Amino acid sequence: MRRPAGYEIIDTRENTRRQVSIPLVDMIRQRVRQWRADGWPGTTAVTLALLQHWWDADQVSRRQYPFYFCQLEAIETLIWHLEAMPEYRQGIYLQGDGGEFERLCNKMATGSGKTTVMAMIITWQVLNALTYPKSPRKYSSAIFLVAPGLTVKSRLQVLMPGHENNYYDQFELCPSEALRQKLNQADILIENWHTLMPLKEQERSVVRKGKESDEAFTRRVLGKLANAKNLVVINDEAHHAYRKPADVKVSKADAEAFGIDLDEATRWVEGLDRIHKTRRIAHCFDLSATPFAPTGRTNTEAGLFTWVVSDFGLNDAIEAGLVKTPRVVVRDDALPDAQTLRPKLYHLYREPDVAEDLNRKAEAHEPLPALVQQAYTLLGADWRATAADWAAQGHLSPPVMLTVCNRTETAARVEHYFTKGHAQWSELHDAAHTLRVDSKVLEKAELGEAAGADKDYDTRLRSIVQAARIVNESKERWLTTSTKKEEVLRELVDTVGKPDRIGQDLQNVVSVAMLSEGWDAKTVTHIMGLRAFTSQLLCEQVIGRGLRRVAYDIDRETGLYAPEFVNVFGVPLSVAMPPGGDGPAPPPPKPSVQIKSLPERQVYEIKWPNILRVDQVVRPQLEVSWSEVPPLTIDPAKVALHADIAPALGGAADWSQIVTIDLQKLPEEFRLQRLVFKAAQKAFEQLQDQFKGQREYLLFQLVRLVETFLASDKIAIPSLFHQDPLRKRILFSMHMDAIVQHMMGHVVEQNTTRLEAVFDGERPVGSTREMRTWYTTRVAEPTQHSQISHIVVDSGWEKYAANAAETHTDVAAWVKNDHLGFHVLYLWNGTKRKFIPDFLLRFRSGKTLILEIKGEGNLSKPLSQPLGALTNHELRRSSLANSEVLRGSRKTLLKTRRSAAHWISGFRP
Repeated sequence: MRRPAGYEIIDTRENTRRQVSIPLVDMIRQRVRQWRADGWPGTTAVTLALLQHWWDADQVSRRQYPFYFCQLEAIETLIWHLEAMPEYRQGIYLQGDGGEFERLCNKMATGSGKTTVMAMIITWQVLNALTYPKSPRKYSSAIFLVAPGLTVKSRLQVLMPGHENNYYDQFELCPSEALRQKLNQADILIENWHTLMPLKEQERSVVRKGKESDEAFTRRVLGKLANAKNLVVINDEAHHAYRKPADVKVSKADAEAFGIDLDEATRWVEGLDRIHKTRRIAHCFDLSATPFAPTGRTNTEAGLFTWVVSDFGLNDAIEAGLVKTPRVVVRDDALPDAQTLRPKLYHLYREPDVAEDLNRKAEAHEPLPALVQQAYTLLGADWRATAADWAAQGHLSPPVMLTVCNRTETAARVEHYFTKGHAQWSELHDAAHTLRVDSKVLEKAELGEAAGADKDYDTRLRSIVQAARIVNESKERWLTTSTKKEEVLRELVDTVGKPDRIGQDLQNVVSVAMLSEGWDAKTVTHIMGLRAFTSQLLCEQVIGRGLRRVAYDIDRETGLYAPEFVNVFGVPLSVAMPPGGDGPAPPPPKPSVQIKSLPERQVYEIKWPNILRVDQVVRPQLEVSWSEVPPLTIDPAKVALHADIAPALGGAADWSQIVTIDLQKLPEEFRLQRLVFKAAQKAFEQLQDQFKGQREYLLFQLVRLVETFLASDKIAIPSLFHQDPLRKRILFSMHMDAIVQHMMGHVVEQNTTRLEAVFDGERPVGSTREMRTWYTTRVAEPTQHSQISHIVVDSGWEKYAANAAETHTDVAAWVKNDHLGFHVLYLWNGTKRKFIPDFLLRFRSGKTLILEIKGEGNLSKPLSQPLGALTNHELRRSSLANSEVLRGSRKTLLKTRRSAAHWISGFRP
């Protein structure tokens, strides 16, 4: 049963709570549910194909990244609003923001997959726009994505179709390869929202250009999209983009709660207004976990965007297991707060002594309040236990404790408390693993600007980089004096807990601001709040920095994600599932295993071709029936290979001054490759005006034919002395015209059909060396003869096959095809399918085996499921076995009715 749409308003000062419903969203849910049950009437053929593909239950089991229901609901609701027949939308009215273009908002909790929804929006809009070009006001292939900072802008690059790890391929968003190729025609621009700011006039400029016109503004901001019309705008973290009514006065506290700048709060929408005025915005889609605008009233959470069409809140995300479950303090053995009766550790800042102490301009060396130190001792003890568990499980990165402070002086005191050894736990004393985030420097970094000079802070940042346990080549760029501290700080913040990056070893992050939105650090396990939390919304935004899961493994017993937790002190978060009670405490977070490619095991690297598709190509082909070509005889007796010359004096030669010219002393001039190209050039000059194909292809074929002719027995030289290779090449060169004419007399042009592999232009060859590091909470066993550190087995047969591969003398290297990205495309009943085999094994003979582990299969199922069940006869008939791609790549595809694991045990290549 779905939770009704809505949100909670909690006043931490008055200790009151009330639930606010969103009846419009509940009504839309019912309409969309009925529309889905009726088969999505009113949609275009393209949209219908997309919806059927995305909702296809048969593909759920074979997708590497299945869709969340909230993602499908979000995109389906947007499509419903624009394409459903009128009777499904009757009585639904969306109140806009007062602007001239319509906005639609998906409210989605942090970690619920907003980026994937953006990719689905782009796929839907672009494919329809290219298929139905006469509907420019409904669809567009010109997409303008607006991000709240450089961090998010960088993360959104996966929405570019040509990106190496683009979401369109990772999530298989297109139902056919033809549509996927068409998607490459999209015009996508991703920009930081600060580009929407108007240009500042130069005060000392000699030439006064005046205020920037709307047209000039549009061309500057849109760049490559400057000539496009009817744009689709997607606003990420759209709670920044609001239109403030003239009669509303927003307080500084409200603005801080929403993470906005009062002076620039409405510039985002004002910039979009100017673009709409000059180019027209066809559709504007907003995505945000907290789509609220400050209202200037006492209740800062009353400003929910009125154009929200779908809702998936934090409580939904926690219940679904899409994010970590926050655990707050519900009981301790100290005297509780007299007013709320809650433990003092629940909201530290609320205690008068703590608030008074943390609000003064104290020096960094001054001690923290006693209650705060006690809280760090308790939270640090739990962090310490988690760190030990992670280390025992082979984690490369430690868990992270995040502190959000009220002011810079407090952050400096917290940093001093840890790095100078005042904290109880010595594991947290390491200054090289502690990062204090200077909010002003980080803000400048997000804008791409330079902050003021601070040599001490610059030195601290570079000492963290220097201490990182990564290869020196990865550090060099960040240690050079030419790299600004703003860039170093942004890289450190963006790479917290990420393997082989400079933020890999950070374990303690102290910040005044809530860090950049879109921060995707997954290793945050503990959060300390040392500031006022005047609203539930602010609590959710702080907690959201630690909600991203480490792993996404499905528990086999429950069918759900294994639980992960983030422990919170000082942030008075309230969720619909009341924490605590008299029952047992939740189990400790289960450590996850880091699985990565090991550079030191380069000898076990396995490569494969990255093939986008296999095309059937019709080409004009030059053919020679060699059996019908008569021999060409070259008589060496009629050819001079050397000559003697002497001066002529008085009509007679001076034999005492003879000079010899011997062609055999010039072997470099008669290299076979040179002769081949020279003959091919002569033949090319004869055929270039008659050949129907490409000139380069013609030259390639002529080179091949000439090589065949010169190496054949069709050229007879009746002299044993001239069988020497050099003498033969000299004779070929002296008779080049005759050779070309003889061969060309038997060349015919035919149209041939062949299968041709189309490789990924950016990454034509895949490798185990390039696998991205990932985590799992399932049982992972270390490997020895694989470049990948661990293997996660799905069955006993896979375990058996892995053991056989590790111990078999003829196996040089092996790897389980897990998170590698290797697959084989094929057609089944006219539909493109993707076969993802289980193992790749490279034998000492040089051949690579593609291995699928199956027991007894069912031939009535699609090929993607019963690969292990095909007979040899069926294999020979299959397109996979006959594919020139597999043969050309020296790959052998095993299909057998008996277990492949048994087969490998007795294999002798």
